[in-house]
Amino acid sequence: MKKIMPSMFALALIFAPLVPTLADTIKLKDGSVIHGQVIAFKDGQFTVLIGSGAKGRRSRTMVYVEDIDSIDFDSSAASVADNSDQNKPAEPVNQPTRPAATPEPASTNPQPASAPTFFTIKVSVRADNTNNGWTNSGLVVRRGQRLRITASGRVDLGRRGFSTPGGVPMANDNDRLMRTEPTGGLIGVIGDDNDEFVFIGARHEFVAQRDGVLFLGINEGEGDLTDNRGSYDVIIEAEAGTPR
Repeated sequence: MKKIMPSMFALALIFAPLVPTLADTIKLKDGSVIHGQVIAFKDGQFTVLIGSGAKGRRSRTMVYVEDIDSIDFDSSAASVADNSDQNKPAEPVNQPTRPAATPEPASTNPQPASAPTFFTIKVSVRADNTNNGWTNSGLVVRRGQRLRITASGRVDLGRRGFSTPGGVPMANDNDRLMRTEPTGGLIGVIGDDNDEFVFIGARHEFVAQRDGVLFLGINEGEGDLTDNRGSYDVIIEAEAGTPR
């Protein structure tokens, strides 16, 4: 397991008190706390801006995701973020099991009072039964947070042929998780203890009804995933700075 060098922790703690306006709070598993601005996520590492240095410059530090206990994103940080994509995955959690089929949950889609700020996460969603048929998006969703998800690509459903994210409407699959939606379509669920699935298809926008990690998968019975191949390319746009 990769670890952050002690000098990195020391640098973070020295600069953290200098910038109260940057309100992202990163709590590390060793008890340390970093206050700064999360600006990127790549190769399992967060890039964090810290301090206000000479001539307004700020230091950057890298933090491995496995060293993080939690991250609290504040709405004030979103207004000063740069224009790069900001991927903000969660700490590792257990993959959910695939329970019996249930109806699609109700979701609302109210219009915001002002234009929200979104950050983007890209993820590949496998169609096979790896990790109980679910792909961890790496995003911790908060209740009331607006999500816009688009998907592309094609997967092999074995004996049912090929499917796009919209699914195969005429496929016979009585064990699929969302009985009223096409087999092979892209679906999601928030939390590993939840069976209120959301049909995403090629594109879907909705407001989260609960807190939790966003998982993505294929609308097909668990026993039918074994002969699947391929993955969907998914782009998640998540609203930044949503209230708790």
